[in-house]
Amino acid sequence: MSTYMPKAADIERKWYVIDAQGKPMGKVAVEAANILRGKNKPVFVPHADCGDFVIIINCEKAVLTGKKLEQKVYYHHTGYIGHMKEVKYSTLMKTKPEFAMQHAVKGMIPDTTIGRKALTRLHIYKGAEHPHAAQKPEEWNF
Repeated sequence: MSTYMPKAADIERKWYVIDAQGKPMGKVAVEAANILRGKNKPVFVPHADCGDFVIIINCEKAVLTGKKLEQKVYYHHTGYIGHMKEVKYSTLMKTKPEFAMQHAVKGMIPDTTIGRKALTRLHIYKGAEHPHAAQKPEEWNF
């Protein structure tokens, strides 16, 4: 008996919707990362891209547990000397909640060509509406 290896042409990609309303941001990000990589499928192999599409809605209503909203800080460098910028998550969740959720999911995906390709299948929306009704996404409950 030989080992099954999935081919790119054999992989069927589905669409899933995750509602982040009232759920911890990290838990939503873990579920999204697992679906993007394909770990929920029985044909998962780490060297092949066999993940599905993920739509995250209501990301502005995701919850940060503990004191993360006041204490957690997002840092980025502009590229100029001494231009290290910092933004508190309380400000980030008010202004750009989609970016905060994308940053959380990106941290849980490997930094490889497969991981970068998987992140292109992630769609994040602030409210409850999304323009992907034609793809007939399934609700993902966890």
